[in-house]
Amino acid sequence: MEGQGEGGTFAGDPRKPVALTFRKRHLPNGFRRLGAVIKKILLNEEDIPERWYNILPDMPAPPAPYLNPQTLLPMGPADLAPIFPQAIIAQEVSAEPWIEIPDEVREIYRIWRPSPVYRADRLEKALDTPAHIYFKYEGVSPAGSHKPNTAVPQAYYNAKEGVKRLTTETGAGQWGSALAFAGALFGLEVTVYMVKVSYDQKPYRRAMMETWGAKVYASPTNLTNAGRGILADDPDSPGSLGIAISEAVEDAATHDDAKYSLGSVVNHVLLHQTVMGLEAKKQMEMAGEYPDVVIACVGGGSNFAGLTYPFIGDRLKGRMPHTRFVAAEPAACPTLTRGVYAYDFGDAVGMGPVVKMFTLGHSFVPDRIHSGGLRYHGDAPSLCALVDHKVVEARAYKQKEVFAEAVNFARCEGFLPAPESAHALRAVAEEAAAAREAGEKRSILFGLSGHGHFDMSAYDAYFAGKLEDIELSQSRIDAAIEELPRVPALS
Repeated sequence: MEGQGEGGTFAGDPRKPVALTFRKRHLPNGFRRLGAVIKKILLNEEDIPERWYNILPDMPAPPAPYLNPQTLLPMGPADLAPIFPQAIIAQEVSAEPWIEIPDEVREIYRIWRPSPVYRADRLEKALDTPAHIYFKYEGVSPAGSHKPNTAVPQAYYNAKEGVKRLTTETGAGQWGSALAFAGALFGLEVTVYMVKVSYDQKPYRRAMMETWGAKVYASPTNLTNAGRGILADDPDSPGSLGIAISEAVEDAATHDDAKYSLGSVVNHVLLHQTVMGLEAKKQMEMAGEYPDVVIACVGGGSNFAGLTYPFIGDRLKGRMPHTRFVAAEPAACPTLTRGVYAYDFGDAVGMGPVVKMFTLGHSFVPDRIHSGGLRYHGDAPSLCALVDHKVVEARAYKQKEVFAEAVNFARCEGFLPAPESAHALRAVAEEAAAAREAGEKRSILFGLSGHGHFDMSAYDAYFAGKLEDIELSQSRIDAAIEELPRVPALS
């Protein structure tokens, strides 16, 4: 007689003692065979954070104030009211270290959160490194990136205050897709100004946004004064995030039923994204390691801040003083590595707030690289302050070396990275080599912020040898820097 027992098998006379043979899948992590690698580290839904982490109270110095674009004087909450709802404004200026996540938002987060952390053991072997490499994977969200982490709360707060329509910009389309998804959940109309070069490169991102009900326009457009002005000067403008922001802000500011929703740079966006890092801290603890270095790509700062800020908070409080943080950006848009730290407009035509950040100049239009989400002239003010205080190290990489790492990663680990995320992989390869040369078993954590399923034309161009490494001249940067606003000294 043979039968099945719960958790194992037994054979022979049921009256005799049974020998249970447990299947591997039933064994908890602690009972796995000695030396086995736990490939993915998973949390339960009850582990979704209940609060967002606000790094501002822990910063080395108080943040520089936002300035009114007309007067160049410090802005107050009332100045933000034409474009943001009151709850978002309160979060933007909050000095509280923790902000409660509404139950309605956590309920939607459950669709894809908590996201997994993976051990990249195959990549470790390919790189011949003693380092342990882990990555937080945000491609599991409905939109395929980290962007819904802030799109959902922004849509929630706007809907709660009676807003009917949201306007926004998008580069490669990840942010526009996320807001279209969130808008559909809360019954909001969404208007997206998509950077023209990405609009042409990634038609299926546009179709994805339209599937969720959004209206998508190639920016610059003839629908706004900002767009018409840009087209008058350059009818073939490829667009930029700065230009698209100008159009979206103008649209919201000139229509009473609309508000503007931003996918990066500002404090409340970075705040919402910290769900990533808060989860990752628990997952690294489950792995029995604390990262020696944390790496993420940077365009405006939301992905980098979301993963790193909870760890940076530990360093700022003196808990883990030796952990390093690396921000990886494109050499064609080297904001942190070649920009100047100064006040500048956040958009191309000077409609939005003036903020202190590393900038290439608001008139700078990046070349047509395939990492559309990283083509922004500035960066998040809080991130820039951390770079200025040497808490964060910035590195810039060219397209070909970035795609080489993306292909290597895909062939090792299976996941196809978004071109933006692949910049982090280049930094990972450098850190893995450094660990090998030092003979040290370091722990590396990086953010794989999204998948590259809508970026196959970029991979196709790479395999065909058509990708170009842009040599950005200093004269182009200098010319744009000359147009920075002349900000009076602030007391």
